Amino acid sequence: MTAASATSMSDGFETITSAKRKRDPVLIGLWIALFLVAAIWLAPFIFIVFTSLKTQADVTTTGAFMPPLDPAFENYSSAWGRGNFANAFLNSAIITVIKVPLGLILSAMAAYALAKIRMRFGKLLLLAVIFGTMIPFQVMLAPLFTLVNSLGLIDTYPGVILPYIAFGVPYQVFILHGFFKGIPKELSEAALIDGASHFIIFRRIFLPVCLPVLAALLILDFVSTWNEFAMALVLLQDQHMWTLPLGLMSFQGQFSNDYGQLNAAIVMTVLPATIVYLIFQRYFVSGLTSGAVKG
Repeated sequence: MTAASATSMSDGFETITSAKRKRDPVLIGLWIALFLVAAIWLAPFIFIVFTSLKTQADVTTTGAFMPPLDPAFENYSSAWGRGNFANAFLNSAIITVIKVPLGLILSAMAAYALAKIRMRFGKLLLLAVIFGTMIPFQVMLAPLFTLVNSLGLIDTYPGVILPYIAFGVPYQVFILHGFFKGIPKELSEAALIDGASHFIIFRRIFLPVCLPVLAALLILDFVSTWNEFAMALVLLQDQHMWTLPLGLMSFQGQFSNDYGQLNAAIVMTVLPATIVYLIFQRYFVSGLTSGAVKG
């Protein structure tokens, strides 16, 4: 190794070292902002978990973010029985397991048809479907109750699942339609020339390609369906048909509140949605961005 090359390597090493020593103020600001936002989001969750492990006396005598010295795990078993969560959990599971996959399949098929099959009023039909995303379901609760009641579906699984699908399909079609439009049309045209039908093209080509988007939509749809309260409150009058969010009402009394059991019930309610998110979270960002920006 010559003296010149050694000097050059030394200069390069010093340049890299000085660059490492220089901290980018923008990056530092972003990290600080990230920690602040994370703290804001985590604070309520920490409060709920700590309170769920405290007795009623500890709740009133200790600070909100003080960890429980003697965890009261019996709050969970008591909350499970008081809220009739065995029955409520089964109802939520049945409604969510049927609604989410069925809604995604219908949305994917509708989005494929609107994006890849030439129709005379295709754009008008797409606008009509997307218009559904602009209507808040709260304003539709009264006519929705009248319709479901006239069909005799109050306090039944179809009476809740069908409205859930109706209000969930529009935004799913909107996202999937943008994703399908971004796929080159030569792909489907080549398959059509080879004799494949649109259903075969959808099932064997487009469905595998859009799996990341479907995984992202599955997370969003699962969480929104699992935690939905207002529509279930209107359409499920019988307590034996209540879902988990409705079961939380059992812990709110006029003269007494057990905050330990209430927060234990909240933890048990959000836990399944958290597990589903952790399973599919790696598809979440890539799936949403790929479906949202292509048009």
